[in-house]
Amino acid sequence: MEIFSDIHEILRQARQNAYRSLNATMVGAYWLIGKRIVEEDQQGETRAVYGKSLLKVLSQNLNKEFGKGFSVDNLQNMRLFYLSYPIYETVSRKLDNRSSQFQERQPGESKPLDFQLSWSHYLMLLSIKEPDERMFYEIEAKQNNWSLRELKRQYNTGLFMRLALSKDKAGVKKLAEKGQLLQTPADAIKDPYILEFLNLHEHYRYSETDLENALIDKLEHFLLELGKGFTFVARQKRITFEDKHFYSDLVFYNRILKCFVIIDLKIGELQHQDIGQMQMYVNYYDRFVKLADEFKTIGIVLCQRKSDLLVELTLPETNDQIFASRYQTILPSNEELRSLLISKTNEDK
Repeated sequence: MEIFSDIHEILRQARQNAYRSLNATMVGAYWLIGKRIVEEDQQGETRAVYGKSLLKVLSQNLNKEFGKGFSVDNLQNMRLFYLSYPIYETVSRKLDNRSSQFQERQPGESKPLDFQLSWSHYLMLLSIKEPDERMFYEIEAKQNNWSLRELKRQYNTGLFMRLALSKDKAGVKKLAEKGQLLQTPADAIKDPYILEFLNLHEHYRYSETDLENALIDKLEHFLLELGKGFTFVARQKRITFEDKHFYSDLVFYNRILKCFVIIDLKIGELQHQDIGQMQMYVNYYDRFVKLADEFKTIGIVLCQRKSDLLVELTLPETNDQIFASRYQTILPSNEELRSLLISKTNEDK
């Protein structure tokens, strides 16, 4: 019944809004608790010893009064939360009961704090030591409504460092301040793509068809790995001309860039013929498929290994449509990605 569906949606939205309001209130309260603990710490000269004793006493009293959730470790996390997010430290704040949000009080204006994530999300973010990297993941988690599980996966696959590898110093800073912005085709490309969710071992024998089937089976995960704005269009899309048939492995559409994105899967090392084949697919879509108000088609060849020089020599110097990216079926370590980023930074100096 339509009325049941409508009421179901009303209640679902109401519960979501109530949860968000409660979550923002509690996270804001934890921030204020951390602020108060830091202020108390700073009153004494022997604040290290005093602070440890203070947290123990606070934990005992708060757990007795409000129940579990105020262990010494959690209070220490609240303290760290405030120190990591010293938002408008010099401005007085208080809880506005009417809106259940924290308000910044200045003459003639009122501005709410932006605690949109859960406490569990912020605990995860606090484990990221680099402020720019932490800020990036916070922005992306908010914009893309990442669950805690997805936030952990994106961090564990080194999303920030993989995107940073393709940018200069100013681009990395912009990435940290605004998140991932899709303004050019290159902005949508990662190298490598991490496909650990396929459960294909690095040395396991599989074909391009096996890889394609695994990606389709895990399409939701693959769309998250591709990034912002991607929607699935087709697999094994046939292109026909002069009685000849060709099949592109996967076709997507990016709503932000307003263009088709064709992906071809290659096992092993990239060959120059693979790039030529992708050039044909891109040309076909640009001439016969895309609409007049859409932008040029992007082609991505996903391979296990590639020679950057071969790619550079095969593609025209002004190329902004075809890209070759590696994929990995196992998680790289953060140390490996940081090492690559440091090497690139040194090269750019």
